[in-house]
Amino acid sequence: MNNVPKTPAERLAELLALAADSNRLKKAVFSKPPEPSVLRTVITLRTVGGKTVAQAETLKTDNKALHENIAVNDVPRFLALTESFGQVNLLTTAGDCELRRSKSGKVTLLGGDALARALSKGTAPVVAVGSNNRQKQYILDGREPFLRLLDVSDENGRVKDKKQSKFRQINRFLELTRDCLSHLPAEGELRICDLCCGKSYLSFAAYHYFANVLGRRVRMTGVDLKPDVVEYCNGVAQKLHFDGLEFLCGDISAYNAGEKVHLVISLHACDTATDLVLAKGMEWNADVILSTPCCHHELNHTLNCPTLAFLAEHSMLRQKFCDAATDALRLKLLQANGYDVAALELIDPEETPKNIMLRALRQKQFDPNGEIAARLREEYEAAKRFLLGGV
Repeated sequence: MNNVPKTPAERLAELLALAADSNRLKKAVFSKPPEPSVLRTVITLRTVGGKTVAQAETLKTDNKALHENIAVNDVPRFLALTESFGQVNLLTTAGDCELRRSKSGKVTLLGGDALARALSKGTAPVVAVGSNNRQKQYILDGREPFLRLLDVSDENGRVKDKKQSKFRQINRFLELTRDCLSHLPAEGELRICDLCCGKSYLSFAAYHYFANVLGRRVRMTGVDLKPDVVEYCNGVAQKLHFDGLEFLCGDISAYNAGEKVHLVISLHACDTATDLVLAKGMEWNADVILSTPCCHHELNHTLNCPTLAFLAEHSMLRQKFCDAATDALRLKLLQANGYDVAALELIDPEETPKNIMLRALRQKQFDPNGEIAARLREEYEAAKRFLLGGV
């Protein structure tokens, strides 16, 4: 029985285990699955809990990604995966091989013998095994279908050179969103609004994160004044089968969500549009508000403070001061309405000066009629009087 020749699939599984166990596995790509809901599975080496594992990521047609950590020498599990796909490409530092399964069922392993000899020598370089720290830092990797449709990455999942900054921005936004999960309902449907959504990178990213990565039920609405942008975004949502995501054309000041909103987001709403976003969030008593302002013109036009004349006479310094003062006023107003607030860096200022995110987390025990609320409102009004000369 021991002399029975191994099948091509068995040989591939053994080669995969040998490459993984010796840290010479670059990746194994399993494609052409018979299961219509599966796109492909990719295996790479990862360090989890101080131990090297073969991490299998299975991408599905509903945009979900499933992860499985496999022991590096688990030949039976590798074999089961191999027999579930029509093609497997094994890439190692010692060379590559490919398994093909024809429509008639014939299985062929190309390059298997040469790879076996190369791996057995033990002279090929080892790979630098990544840890799950990267996955924790970068929630997206570029292969997500919504990133391809939004022209952030190409058909192979490679982030385009001109979109690297946008890709980092989206990931950073999701990291900041992840930090707020404890302030959102742990169960039930999440209601999210993206106000002044524009091309809606954040809408698609947030929906993907909550619905596909976390597996939550989501109903999300993006609102913007531009009908062509809204039409485009609705088309992308339909192509992605993001059934809980819709886009509406209209003025956000007139928009009525009609129910409890848990999360309000906004990226680069111009000038006073950011104030409208924050006002809506407060009106709805949203649990979390995440807003990144864009330009700050209003205070620059209305600043009337003799004490600050020495600063205001210099246009560049005046604008920088008004930017910071405007956001500080916004945070003070949010505080007066029952929110814990922070100004956070969204992305490196070298990439864009519009890099401040205003984060507001609703306090559950805040008394809007209490002494603390009254004091915070007076601080807000006093700051406005100082800056606007009593206007």
